[in-house]
Amino acid sequence: MSVTIKSIKGYYFLDAWVMAHIIQLSTLRYANTFLNRKNDPCGRMYDQMTMAARSVTANIAEGASRHQTSRETEMRLTDVARASLSELLGDFYNISMRVGCEPWSKHSEAFRRFAAIQLDRPVYTDDWDREAWLHIMCQKKKYDPWIESPNHAICLNSMMALINRLISILQKMLEAQLAAFKAEGGFAENMTRERSEALRAEAVREKAPSCPLCGKPMLRRIAKRGQNAGHYFWSCSDYPACHGTRSCKE
Repeated sequence: MSVTIKSIKGYYFLDAWVMAHIIQLSTLRYANTFLNRKNDPCGRMYDQMTMAARSVTANIAEGASRHQTSRETEMRLTDVARASLSELLGDFYNISMRVGCEPWSKHSEAFRRFAAIQLDRPVYTDDWDREAWLHIMCQKKKYDPWIESPNHAICLNSMMALINRLISILQKMLEAQLAAFKAEGGFAENMTRERSEALRAEAVREKAPSCPLCGKPMLRRIAKRGQNAGHYFWSCSDYPACHGTRSCKE
């Protein structure tokens, strides 16, 4: 796999990023509508819920932006987003118990109608920021009858269902990211591979000697230790798989 550095806004196309924005917007609306001095006197729950929702959006974007340079960081940040969602879900779940709101059954008509809502695929031209904003707001409207409902029970249940859906999406993203890492390696591995291939091509152009063990082109290196430290020698370009060497005097 060759190393390329492209635009970091690929996350604009992710359903997870779009849904994270919907959850962030609707969490803020929920907190402003249903939290008050009586049930949240110090404002701690307001802060925790809105910050957890923001963390999801931010970590999905940051993780996707690191896709090309650090697969490990990408997976770690995706997992942070998933953990923040679990924290937010826990807050909504606890509120549902405090107010006596029984969660929707997965077999209920209300849940099936809500779960049937599908996001459209985004279509962008050359004005991504504006078009992504319009796309997110258009997708949010599909959920508004539930997440913007003045009925507390409907709002609570729709938020829990939406969060659970995004958790499932992020779980699948993590599995795909891990599979890609296993198949393609990370940025550091690919950089090393590209550097080795460039050195081999250079050795062929310079008509470097062939390895006495495997016959592949050799690379001129500097000995770092031993009695020849600081002196050039020929080393097999397939090192460490092959340990063939030659003296530069040959």
